[in-house]
Amino acid sequence: MTLATEQPAPTLEQILARISDIRPLLEQNAAQGEADRRVAEESIAALTDVGAFKVAQPRRYGGYGLPVRAMLDVSAAVGEADGGTAWVVALSNVCAWLAGLFSVQAQDDIWGATPDAKVSGVLAPTAETTKVDGGYRVTGRWYYNSGSWHADWAGLGIPLTDERGEVVDQGMALLPRTDLGFEDTWFVAGMRSSGSNCLIADDVFVPEHRVMSVPPAIGGQYANGEPEEDLFRAALVPVLTLVLAGPQLGLGRKALQLVKEKAARKPVSYTTYATQADSVAFQLQLAEAAMRIDTAHLHAYRAADDIDTASATGTYPGVEARARTRADTGWAVENITRAIDVLLSAHGAGSFAEVNPLQRIWRDSAVAARHAIVLPAVNYEIYGKALLGREDQITPLV
Repeated sequence: MTLATEQPAPTLEQILARISDIRPLLEQNAAQGEADRRVAEESIAALTDVGAFKVAQPRRYGGYGLPVRAMLDVSAAVGEADGGTAWVVALSNVCAWLAGLFSVQAQDDIWGATPDAKVSGVLAPTAETTKVDGGYRVTGRWYYNSGSWHADWAGLGIPLTDERGEVVDQGMALLPRTDLGFEDTWFVAGMRSSGSNCLIADDVFVPEHRVMSVPPAIGGQYANGEPEEDLFRAALVPVLTLVLAGPQLGLGRKALQLVKEKAARKPVSYTTYATQADSVAFQLQLAEAAMRIDTAHLHAYRAADDIDTASATGTYPGVEARARTRADTGWAVENITRAIDVLLSAHGAGSFAEVNPLQRIWRDSAVAARHAIVLPAVNYEIYGKALLGREDQITPLV
């Protein structure tokens, strides 16, 4: 089944302008989303209307199939309004991209009748499988499934077994949300509205066409055959890693904006400075934070451009280039984390008032920065080993 797009896809600039128009709504709903531990449905509907979830969906289903850099920019723009909402946008988009690597039949299952269907995902194979005629029977639990409240489908890691029950491979399976149970488990200090709960399968049948082997995919061998769009030739692990920097870029930009805006009116307590803007110490802190935020953007964009250029030219980046993307992501996230810390100190104790959005930015960024695949020290080690050509790499996810 193929669907023609009735209207030409909007440009990235048009999507960003639409997000800017609804930013007041997203900001207004941020506190409620945090309290409910899920993005407000009003915000999800508004983001759906402006096309924020179609950035990486295949064009044959009405998606936009924009480059990886666009995924960063869209989630960053949402992140300026709310971190948890941005995280859901980022994860939904990258999981739509992931689904676009599966067979066309699997893609038809998701979007053929429901072009606005959203996909969530967890790569870890925390399940048991039994090989049966035509596919697998799957039982498992997948935690930290971001956007779980809003997803229609889920891409979930599974072990692939043979007829004797022995694990012979690692795979990803696409399951409709209606086949999955749900447990509300996301009780955290930050990114509360991301709704990263647990999805549960109890002896669910998954046909073979909705299963993809992960090891070949890491090397660029996908199940989608010869894709019509460059985006669906992009390198697997670099994309899955880098997109998590997008919300952080928006959080950093928003923190800088808030602190700058207050500087002309807020005094430096217990000093002779009538405003923070008069203080050289404050000026230095502000400059450092701004430079760190710029550094984060430069590295994230460098990595995105590397991925997009390779996919556009039909080449698959080597191990060292892919490892550098993990390092770029860690470096970007580390600089955002440090920039926000500097801004909190510069702004003062008022940063932590419940009415101040800075405290939510701080908590959201801090939690997101600890996602396993973006941890700076781990990613630097992966890159360092790749630079040295060592064989003792710590993960196959490069």
